[in-house]
Amino acid sequence: MIDRTKMVTGCWTFYIATSRVFSTESKMSDPLAEIVGLLQPGAPFSKCVTGSGPWRVRRTQSPNPYYAAVLQGRLRYRGQNGEEVILGAGDFILIPSAQNFMMLSDAPSAEADMVIDPVILPDGDYRVGSVNGLVDMRALVGYCVFQSDDATLLASLLPELVVVRGEHRLPMLMQLLGEEAAGGKPAREVMLRHLLEVLLIEALRSAAELGDLPGLVRGLSDERLAMAIRVMHARPERGWTVAELSREAGMSRSGFHERFQTAVGMAPIEYLKTWRLAVARNLLRKREASVGEIARKIGYRSTSAFSVAFTREIGVSPARYARDTKALPGLDGTEFDGAIA
Repeated sequence: MIDRTKMVTGCWTFYIATSRVFSTESKMSDPLAEIVGLLQPGAPFSKCVTGSGPWRVRRTQSPNPYYAAVLQGRLRYRGQNGEEVILGAGDFILIPSAQNFMMLSDAPSAEADMVIDPVILPDGDYRVGSVNGLVDMRALVGYCVFQSDDATLLASLLPELVVVRGEHRLPMLMQLLGEEAAGGKPAREVMLRHLLEVLLIEALRSAAELGDLPGLVRGLSDERLAMAIRVMHARPERGWTVAELSREAGMSRSGFHERFQTAVGMAPIEYLKTWRLAVARNLLRKREASVGEIARKIGYRSTSAFSVAFTREIGVSPARYARDTKALPGLDGTEFDGAIA
């Protein structure tokens, strides 16, 4: 809505146009940025890996986000269900929860080519395959950690696999991460945290091959679903119903529910509940608001109702959670010594 304010000066009359927006869209949040921020990414570990001939590496023990940018040649990713993705120069892959997967040479390889102990070259690069052979693959790879104790909860809102083709800014960000991690400059941890947030957001929003994998990014890529997701983030205190959310999306109730479930991987109200829980836990950790204030901020009419719901989901009361929870330290880069994949 446009207001025109009249101002009279001498014999002249001026009309100054100002705008007032009354819809909730004026307070729209950025769900993807909010979730990455709550995940508190930190403690990166990155390196340059070169390959020669046939090789394969299996990773099973790390639940931490894994990323790789291919600089030269090609390699293959194989998931735990046998699905494969071929990555070429300029491609980037992100696995928010990197467990039980393999990275393989583009050349056919066998179990005998499995890399157990990496070879560290004089220049600090890691070699897979033949040590003396001609380099046919070069990649920047790394891990980071989600330090929030909501990591499992929030990572469930992200796709299982993100592949980006030809986005030149991602290798640049990884290079900056590696340089910052290896240096000892002031405010290093702050720089690393912000660089990781930018890396994750850039990778997720640049994803070109989400395919049929559900997650928040796929939901946000649907203009109608994105409207509903944004209002849930902007106003978690409102008692949203599926009917109200479907109206925000401009869809029928049944059509909205089915489309949301397919794209995001959970029902709309389940998503809202997940987001409210993440917001509540974050506020409790900060200890900047009372349990009653937090209850109202996320849509509960009474402190007791919130306490019952929180205790049922988390296993402890909100008050005890706030009292006992400490910031998680994350993992140091040395935890990943020897990790090639």
